[in-house]
Amino acid sequence: MNMIFERKLPIPKEVKEIYPLSPDLEKVVSERAKELRDIFTGKSDKLVLVIGPCSADNEDSVIDYISRLREVQEKVKDKIFIVPRIYTNKPRTTGDGYKGMLHQPDPNEKPDMYKGIVAIRELHIRALRETGFSCADEMLYPENYRYLNDILAYVAIGARSVENQQHRLTSSGLDIPVGMKNPTSGDISVMMNSITAAQHKHTFIYRGWEVHSKGNDLTHAILRGYVNKHGQSMPNYHYEDLVHLCETYEKSGLLNPGVIVDTNHANSGKKYLEQIRIAKEVLHSCRHDADVKKLVKGFMIESYIEDGAQKIGECIYGKSITDPCLGWEKSERLIFDIADLL
Repeated sequence: MNMIFERKLPIPKEVKEIYPLSPDLEKVVSERAKELRDIFTGKSDKLVLVIGPCSADNEDSVIDYISRLREVQEKVKDKIFIVPRIYTNKPRTTGDGYKGMLHQPDPNEKPDMYKGIVAIRELHIRALRETGFSCADEMLYPENYRYLNDILAYVAIGARSVENQQHRLTSSGLDIPVGMKNPTSGDISVMMNSITAAQHKHTFIYRGWEVHSKGNDLTHAILRGYVNKHGQSMPNYHYEDLVHLCETYEKSGLLNPGVIVDTNHANSGKKYLEQIRIAKEVLHSCRHDADVKKLVKGFMIESYIEDGAQKIGECIYGKSITDPCLGWEKSERLIFDIADLL
């Protein structure tokens, strides 16, 4: 076997005992989970904003950013429910590049998975303690979910993971909203099959255990655009795309139909400033069609303190080291604009 086994990592139970949640923080997580459930089941008509950096690369700047979101949340709380993005593990198309805080707590140092496990749990707990936000993360490794399962509000399954059986089965055992992205090919049947699988009960192997899942009725779609056969980014947030998804859901018999529109990635062609226009166009579609309005539960927006992106080592505070993000001033204005349009 062409692997070097460096060390045995602690199991989630051990890490949680060292870095526990207080009863007060457990209550915050529970209350936010209930409010988010009400949105995805249609009991609440608030809009969800899963918003934040492409990758959580620096603890202090991430907390600074989320603290700013807290002030905005108080002003729009009657219309918008904010779930900050703290994405601590990043899929890479070719396998190269920064893989997130889980791999490298310090992007300028070599990977250290144990320090990474501790760093991501501490970051999520700090966000919860200092801002009252339970946050979102991407499930890159299904077996690692339990390091954060008592903290997270929302989980996303990426475009490259959505067809993976273990991601689907693990999602079926979660009790929080899980967004399934359409694959990079754009075939929404793959996404819908993933949602179907995650809403069903399963028996499978998880972390060395035989487990039984009950099915997750909060699993839903994320439209993020796709890449055509010529390698060009193609959007799928337009009115016709949303109507087609409505019709597909209607035929599927799935519980709690819903979609989060990812305003970046292939939808924007990674032109991060386009996120502003895309969000407003989707809201226009919602005003035009009651079924579309009912289906659209919110947006996923890549946003940080500074506009754009930088290379690792440039050390500009609050600027993404992965995909370009919308800076704070533009992000704040966009949130207020969305609230005004609701």
